[in-house]
Amino acid sequence: MDRIPEQALAWAEAGQPVALATVVETWGSAPRRAGAQLVVAGDGTMMGSVSGGCVEGAVVVEALEALEHGKTRLLEYGVSDGDAFAVGLACGGTIKVLVEPVRPDALSVKLLGDLVAARAAREAVAYEVALDGSARRLVSEGHTDRFRRDRSGVDEETGHFIAIHNPPLRLVIVGAVHIAQHLVSMAREAGFDPVVVDPREAFGSPARFPDCKLMNDWPDVALREIGLDTRSAVVLLTHDPKLDDPALHVALGSEAFYIGALGSTRTQASRLARLEEAGFDPDQAARIHGPVGLNIGAASPAEIAVSILAEMIQTLRRP
Repeated sequence: MDRIPEQALAWAEAGQPVALATVVETWGSAPRRAGAQLVVAGDGTMMGSVSGGCVEGAVVVEALEALEHGKTRLLEYGVSDGDAFAVGLACGGTIKVLVEPVRPDALSVKLLGDLVAARAAREAVAYEVALDGSARRLVSEGHTDRFRRDRSGVDEETGHFIAIHNPPLRLVIVGAVHIAQHLVSMAREAGFDPVVVDPREAFGSPARFPDCKLMNDWPDVALREIGLDTRSAVVLLTHDPKLDDPALHVALGSEAFYIGALGSTRTQASRLARLEEAGFDPDQAARIHGPVGLNIGAASPAEIAVSILAEMIQTLRRP
């Protein structure tokens, strides 16, 4: 998860003037989608991006001027704009960027703090703001489709920009095997917060998984403690029914957006038969991606990890 709101709040609470710049609309081949953010401090320090580098310099100048005047600004850059060519946006795209100073008469420190607190508590919230800066609020209801698709954008009815702040993506890996070592690092780079579960401490050890949360509990106990939600993916890699099946029972009763299990077609058939005996109906069992991963001919542990991560992202982005 990006840490732009958190950084903005930290700077504001430290007494720094701060402005948030947010992509609110894009057309054509704009490099970043709506919701992408850049935070700028009064001394020119910045974090994040709104265009992958194309217009950052111009946006920083506008943000510093917005801090001087204390007013919200709506910027637009595109190929028809001579200034856009000067800053590098010549790839055919157009973007609109909303710049909001953090101050009592604009985006307040309190509202920013409420947003950061909701993100820390894994609460899905939407930030609604009028493009002229005349109104803004946080809401946790409505925008069901935007929450599901993780899509920020301008509401056609109100004209307000809706910034979706979903909980961070989380990946729970059951089985601290070789594939898991590759999958942890790849998933972290893709924005997932990985957790590795394995009661076998020789497998699930800090030496094998440095800088990763480890749980040496039985999978069903660990998954209940973690609490799987719609932003969670579960991947079973133990190849052992004693570990995989209890985890599946919990995962299938959750809202996890992805459930994958390692094994051959024959292994998957046996797994489904055991689930049927345990009382799970075919529709529930059909949620399991098994054999796990996209069929790309993966052979090595690293390649298998690539196929799993790709299937997770495909399931998330193209439901």
